[in-house]
Amino acid sequence: MQLKCQRLIIAAGIFALASASGARADGVLNVYAWAESLSPDLIRKFEETTGTKINFDSFTSNEDALTKLQIGNSGYDLITPSQHFVKIMIGEGLLEDFHADQIPAFVHVRPEWAHQWWDPTGEYSIPLAWGTTGFTVNRNVYQGPIDSWQVFFEPPPELQGHIADSNSPDEVIAQASIYLDVPLCSEDPQEMVKVRDLLVAQKPYVAIYSTDDIGNRISGGEVGAHSWWDGDTLRARLNDGAPIEYAMPKEGLVGWMDSFVIPKGAANMDNAIDFINFMSEPENATVQYNYYGHASPIQIDESKAIYNKENAPELFPDVPIVFQPACSPKAQELIARVWQDVMK
Repeated sequence: MQLKCQRLIIAAGIFALASASGARADGVLNVYAWAESLSPDLIRKFEETTGTKINFDSFTSNEDALTKLQIGNSGYDLITPSQHFVKIMIGEGLLEDFHADQIPAFVHVRPEWAHQWWDPTGEYSIPLAWGTTGFTVNRNVYQGPIDSWQVFFEPPPELQGHIADSNSPDEVIAQASIYLDVPLCSEDPQEMVKVRDLLVAQKPYVAIYSTDDIGNRISGGEVGAHSWWDGDTLRARLNDGAPIEYAMPKEGLVGWMDSFVIPKGAANMDNAIDFINFMSEPENATVQYNYYGHASPIQIDESKAIYNKENAPELFPDVPIVFQPACSPKAQELIARVWQDVMK
């Protein structure tokens, strides 16, 4: 869910719905989220309802969001990292404990997504969206089966040189691990050698490693297969009529969950909580679901939801989903070594 960084600035004022203890600078909310991930209609609605000015910056990788917080004084009040980075940020003391499971938004969280391993106490995060990372093919370029990662990592002749992969080791190595039946975040050097060898062998067939401009690249047929996300594929297929299809590899897909969290020392924490509560109201969560095209961990109004199993198979996978865990330092070191070898 990640295109080029952009900045939105929308109008000003003051309001509060429900809050936890924290500092407030009335009328301002600085948001750092995945590019094009939040409904512009909801941003406008929140602005008009509350008078709060929302400054929106976007990121294209979890690593970028983590680095911003590690440097300190980011100026952001609300960010939306994925589950394993929420775990890392909590562990490094980078997030505010805003008693998330005690604010109104938590009532609307689907039970299966409450108190997950990345925030077991429910103090630091409220889920926003979840989905999968897999690969998408252009059916004008490639007409063969897409029921295995083999198509992507050991491509047939028509895809050789026409593969595009992510530039995030976090995603690439997880996908390769699933294909090879290697545990994600493995600490076994021999298992990671298998992953490295697969990716090094694939590299001559990869045209580019990038998460920028994926839609144009795969929809226009510049490449025949591209690492991508479920909802992005769905929107390009339905809204733009792109001749693309999201693969359902039998080995499984990488799962992700993005959540609202508040950086430590946020100047406008109460405004951030107001926005989290607003976005989690079922009416607004439905608008967000219809805009973003990723599955909602928040209860929505099903009668107003535009995506279902029939028209949006991307959102209802029938293959295993493996959520990326937070890797140990030893596993992170092995991942870094593998990626360094692949990028030589």
